[in-house]
Amino acid sequence: MSDKFAIVTGASTGIGFELAQLAVENGYDLLVVADEALINDAAADFRRNGAKVDAVEADLSTIEGVDKLLAAANGRQIDLLCANAGHGLGHAFLDQRVPDWRHVVDTNITGTLYLMQNVLKDMVARDEGKILVTGSIAGFIPGSFQAVYNGSKAFVDSFTDALRNEIKESKGVTITTLMPGPVETEFFDRGDMMDTSVGVNPNKSDPADVAKDGWDALFAGKASVVSGWKNKIEVAMAHVTPAAVLAERHRKMAEPGTADQ
Repeated sequence: MSDKFAIVTGASTGIGFELAQLAVENGYDLLVVADEALINDAAADFRRNGAKVDAVEADLSTIEGVDKLLAAANGRQIDLLCANAGHGLGHAFLDQRVPDWRHVVDTNITGTLYLMQNVLKDMVARDEGKILVTGSIAGFIPGSFQAVYNGSKAFVDSFTDALRNEIKESKGVTITTLMPGPVETEFFDRGDMMDTSVGVNPNKSDPADVAKDGWDALFAGKASVVSGWKNKIEVAMAHVTPAAVLAERHRKMAEPGTADQ
């Protein structure tokens, strides 16, 4: 058993999978979680590197799901939390079912905050620990045809900025926000966005590169990191571009039926 213990959420695929791999390579024992049985296969992959890995299948959009994850930690001190679980949803807001857009809000906001609050209390009490939260550059852009998701990431980006200030006296605790752009993961398929320009874009970021950017920023003590130079430009432009213009630009990427345009 290692003397370092990490929890990685949304670790079955994509950025979360790559973050878990980095944690194993850096000597952490792991507790990984996702809302699908594939998390058990991912855990088997991580164990091949010699780490002690436990896996939990839980829906982190619910308080009960987060409690199930925390119980699986079995009281062990959590040195690192990668709060990566997230859910997207495409198409027009008025066409979305209430349970669908609520799942986005409850996964990206409610579950994330409940998990962070529970883990962070102990970290602050002992003045030691690291949290990496997966936000998104989507939080800077009004997301036409992806409005709830972008709004939820705007919340996450803002919330982590505020939380860092609240705990600034805890010098040994680090909260870093990872803000990627579109990444080559199952996100767009799960969000019913494969009929959109952004969904079929072949130039998405590699999740391994995004995870490494987040990992390096976390251990450098950075408040946040925008992954990818093109996304850095996108964020800079978002600060000076009118919201209506940004929304129209996003519409061209995310409106259903734009995949062939």
